[in-house]
Amino acid sequence: MIHRIDVQVTTPLRATEVRERVETAITNLFPTADVEERHGELVGTAHSMEHFAERLREQNIVDAARDVFVRTLEGDTFAFDLKKQAAHEGVVNFSVGNPDELGDLHVERVLVGHGEPLLSDARAALDHALSNSVRGILAYLLQDAVFMLRAGWVAKRR
Repeated sequence: MIHRIDVQVTTPLRATEVRERVETAITNLFPTADVEERHGELVGTAHSMEHFAERLREQNIVDAARDVFVRTLEGDTFAFDLKKQAAHEGVVNFSVGNPDELGDLHVERVLVGHGEPLLSDARAALDHALSNSVRGILAYLLQDAVFMLRAGWVAKRR
């Protein structure tokens, strides 16, 4: 069972950038993040991705986001990069290929449990957070059907 989530957002802070604008790029997508400057970069720490998930739904990119998250899922952690300029406008734009010359926002999410294996919890958390997509709804229906079959609630046809 997932006890809590930790989200860390890091991005370089270049000498040509205004700190407040870069901080806004973080807090527009993760409004509960506590942001501090460390060794030439800004680091935001949050314990929720609710607002970020809302933005994914509003932009109708939930399935694309799920693909990115699942592809990078390792144990109890997944990570991805976002375009800093888009984030400043409150828009989710996944970074692919070469990083922007000013740097991207690197987001890492760690699921913290009570000592149990978290891989299935991590996948469940992804499905829950992104469940308003067609693929998410189908995944839930399939999981429910498998559960009912295993529990003997549905007669098996031969």
